[in-house]
Amino acid sequence: MNNNKNIPLSYKLGGEIEINRLGYGGMQLTGAGVWGDAPNRDLAVRVLHSAVESGVNFFDTADSYGPHTNEVLFRDALKSYYNKIVIATKSGLERSGPNQWHTNGNPEYIASAIEGNLKRLQVEQIQLWQLHRVDPKVPVEETLAPVIEAVKNGKIKYVGLSEVDVKMIERVRKIIPVASVQNLYNLSERSWEAVLDYTEKNDIAFIPWYPLASGPQKMQDKLNAIAAKYDATTAQIALSWLLKRASNILLIPGTKSLAHLQENMSAIQVQITDEEFELLSNAF
Repeated sequence: MNNNKNIPLSYKLGGEIEINRLGYGGMQLTGAGVWGDAPNRDLAVRVLHSAVESGVNFFDTADSYGPHTNEVLFRDALKSYYNKIVIATKSGLERSGPNQWHTNGNPEYIASAIEGNLKRLQVEQIQLWQLHRVDPKVPVEETLAPVIEAVKNGKIKYVGLSEVDVKMIERVRKIIPVASVQNLYNLSERSWEAVLDYTEKNDIAFIPWYPLASGPQKMQDKLNAIAAKYDATTAQIALSWLLKRASNILLIPGTKSLAHLQENMSAIQVQITDEEFELLSNAF
């Protein structure tokens, strides 16, 4: 039987900054289609405050959420906690409307975006800046030139990537250290398995987005049985599986509900056995 001692509950980002592995992602604190500010801003602020009070010290946002409104919300809600939390943000996607996303890896755009990140968050240094997408139309070395400059100037501490394969990670590591990779990954979507293994081997944080997806019915049946055993929800079991999968995984489940936030936070207390882990891993 597993307990908390078996699964590390914290991770050192960049080998230096210790953060709790159960964090918070801000994308849901926007309007429909990730467009516009949170419909209930007061509630959104309370959710963020509750996250800190519940032990979250790693928060993920992006300039494309809103766009821009999410970073401003994070600043307004979390500025008084800046001395004890890490805020990660992302740039590299432009928005033209609800659910509309456009990759822009132009170095001039990226340079301007970084200044926007700093201004909206009201920080002198972004602790983790992530390239939201690699632009296939622009060599990644050109895209990251202003990022490298920002690191040299102390405006960015660590750099991360999103939706990249191992080949791209290695290409980028030739010009700048990579502290994190944020790819789609969950119990039922594991096409980036090789990337996760690579990041674990190279001590790079792996941040799954959309971590709560729980898969087809045949997996649901197994999830429900395990959840019932622990008096837990299927979402908590899905998060527990991720925490057990690799010690470099940082979870950023997002929600606009205080109750759902507490449900997510309680997942850290659910420790599935090796047998249950294998059962879910092979549930397809």
